[in-house]
Amino acid sequence: MIVLDLRDKRPLNEQVADKIMNLIAQGGLSPGERLPSVRNLAVDLSVNPNTIQRAYAALEEKGYITTITGRGNYVSEESRWKSGLKSEMLEELREAALRTKSFGVSLDEALTCVKEIYERDAK
Repeated sequence: MIVLDLRDKRPLNEQVADKIMNLIAQGGLSPGERLPSVRNLAVDLSVNPNTIQRAYAALEEKGYITTITGRGNYVSEESRWKSGLKSEMLEELREAALRTKSFGVSLDEALTCVKEIYERDAK
């Protein structure tokens, strides 16, 4: 289910795209699964259909979905979007590393923090 946050400063189409990406990454939407039509999702979310069309276009550009003209939008095979997701996550990690460095966090402190998170989640 997609819930938009009207207090979020990001455009609605970015919010929709992010929510769908998260659903795909977490297994809420499976490869080959059909997405709601632009019109139906726009009605469900009370937004302009152009908002959904822009979100779907961004998702297709990133490889998360495939559009079949006249048939709809479908979740792409996992291999197509997983490499893009990994690249995005690595970029976010790089940005976080630069921010932590600018605040004087040492490499050892940052690595310890990341290691603790990985170990905690492994349990």
